[in-house]
Amino acid sequence: MPNHRSGAGDPAHTLRLLWRQSGESPRRGPRPGRSLDDIVTAAIDLADTDGLDAVTMRAVAQAVGVAPMTLYTYVPGKAELLDLMLDASYARMPRPDRSGEPWRARVAALAEDNRRLFTAHPWAAEVATGRPPLGPGMMAKYEYELRAFDDTGLDDVRRDAALTYVLDFVRAAARSAAEVRLAREASAWSDEQWWAANAPLLARVLDEQRYPTAVRVGAAAGAAQNAAYSPDQAYEFGLARVLDGLGVLIDGARRGRSRPGADGPA
Repeated sequence: MPNHRSGAGDPAHTLRLLWRQSGESPRRGPRPGRSLDDIVTAAIDLADTDGLDAVTMRAVAQAVGVAPMTLYTYVPGKAELLDLMLDASYARMPRPDRSGEPWRARVAALAEDNRRLFTAHPWAAEVATGRPPLGPGMMAKYEYELRAFDDTGLDDVRRDAALTYVLDFVRAAARSAAEVRLAREASAWSDEQWWAANAPLLARVLDEQRYPTAVRVGAAAGAAQNAAYSPDQAYEFGLARVLDGLGVLIDGARRGRSRPGADGPA
């Protein structure tokens, strides 16, 4: 997948754009009747349809009906535009009140929210976010998702780490699912057709005596999933293990808080 990252533009300029600060001085030239939100939406639509490589300043300008040079009076370049796209996508995510649910249900729900985000906007999973766009959408998302760990006994550092752990899993699962989807779209065959066509050759070369465990397990998994790899099953299995691991951490944190003399969360 292409290498894209957030935070690659001028940070001060990007932050002013993200927070729509009125003190931002436009470049020379009149501004036509378009808003920055119009431009961001057009860029997201392009990326959703054709991927991030299709998002060029010229293509976005054409989509909103302005001259390419006019677009630069709104946003200085694609790096800043990418941060605006991510933040807008985060801002649109649903945030229902789940405060009455157990922590495991809350965390599973936030994972599913992010999975739906990456399904709707596959390009978002491609973007490295080591320097996240600290706009209003990102901050609202972070605030909301941290609260999934309320009443778990985790201190602030572990709460942040636990959220990162969940989101990293979902991002990796989304990338794997996207790779499978692209492979299927590029092929004229479904998984079932591919395996059926290649079964005779595979039966000859996959020696059960030489690879007994691989052949047995692979056949069982393939039959259960109706494919060599199922993104949905991998996600469901992986998320359950992520939650199990967090459960061990949370149980320990709660026990630490309940000990006599404990003066803070574990």
